[in-house]
Amino acid sequence: MAERFDVVVIGAGPGGFRAARRCAQRGALTAIVEKEYVGGTCLNWGCIPSKTLLASAHLLLRARHAGDMGIDIPSATPNWAKIQQRRETIITGIRKGMLGTMKANKMTHIEGRAVVTGPGRIRVQSNGQTRDLDAGKIILATGSESIELRSIPFDGQTIISSKEALSLPQIPKSMLIVGGGVIGCEMACAYAAFGTKVTIVEALERLLPMEDSWISRILEREAKSLGIDAITGRKVMSVDKSTSPAKANLDNGQVIEAEKILVAVGRRATIDRETVDALKLEMNGPLIKINRKLETNVPGVYALGDVVGTTYLAHGATAEAEVAAANATGNNEEMQDYALIPRVVFTFPEVASVGKTEEKCQAAGMDIAIGKGFYRANGRPIAENETSGQFHAIRDKSINELVGISMVGHMATEFAAFARTLLGTVEPIRRITFPHPTISETIEDAVHEALGELLLE
Repeated sequence: MAERFDVVVIGAGPGGFRAARRCAQRGALTAIVEKEYVGGTCLNWGCIPSKTLLASAHLLLRARHAGDMGIDIPSATPNWAKIQQRRETIITGIRKGMLGTMKANKMTHIEGRAVVTGPGRIRVQSNGQTRDLDAGKIILATGSESIELRSIPFDGQTIISSKEALSLPQIPKSMLIVGGGVIGCEMACAYAAFGTKVTIVEALERLLPMEDSWISRILEREAKSLGIDAITGRKVMSVDKSTSPAKANLDNGQVIEAEKILVAVGRRATIDRETVDALKLEMNGPLIKINRKLETNVPGVYALGDVVGTTYLAHGATAEAEVAAANATGNNEEMQDYALIPRVVFTFPEVASVGKTEEKCQAAGMDIAIGKGFYRANGRPIAENETSGQFHAIRDKSINELVGISMVGHMATEFAAFARTLLGTVEPIRRITFPHPTISETIEDAVHEALGELLLE
């Protein structure tokens, strides 16, 4: 006999976990099914392990430049075994905490591969055993996987995805990264700091092409200072693995040798075809179609996170989870402007933005004013020897409101949520006292310049 639940969530990544927790907190009898580890890609093979490696890499760079601040450190070298051990300890610790949260919220955690066999019916298979579930509502949060290029398929050894890149047995002497987006740039910074000779090949004309060009220029300059070679406007056509190191052939005839080739050209939604067919889900390619309520075309079935392809961000998934969970338990909520979900990149230096970019405003024909703030004019970054950074604020002159803020610099990602609160108005900035000396004063400088005479009215 099937077990009955008010809500069954498939996928225990950030979005699925948040959705299940909120449903349970709203009084729904809730089950969450995960085929591998709770936390999904983000915790186990993405956000958290990558930030753990980046934290070690950043500390290593700080140690190497400690002499500039009057501190003599005779030797600063990475202990890869300890770095990897720390990564695993952090992951297992957070995983344990999530399991504890499930128990505290009376959520039923089910391990196994879940397939929806029809409206409200789910079959979970694990270790040869089958478990049937009946659900009043279903939330699909099955995530994504690394995109594989047909011309250079993954082998898990030489040609790797970000998953393998986070747990290599040793630091490679050289690495070619195919793709200059978020994952590629973050991994480039980490491994360059550890001593790997890193080359990035990006098919578009600049790194981080989804952000404004001024951000790309700063990042490319700082990447060069780390010893990273960035080749833009080029594609890797093939890889010869018969030699050691392997040889990558570019579309201009250039050949790059590298011990490891990391393919980081994006992610693709993952959803069982059986589920799609059984529910007759409307799809947009590999993505599940949803409306602003996170509803699919099937009544009582919701979808969120990477499987719907709206943001490919963990915090984008949790924002959607709040709406999906509310609606699955009787409310009537909608997602707001996706541009208001902050975008963050943990490179050296960090990148963050929220709202509209300058280039999108210009492409839309908007009349804008841009204010700038500079780390080199701020006492705190100067004192900490972290002077590479700028904050830009964008005002739409037609409505005299801030519509976007972009940031590059040390700890920039920590200001993204605060920057979001400034959009859509000019009033709050007048009432905020920015503590001195802090990096936050760089936002103050940028916003003040963008608002200009409005602050005097």
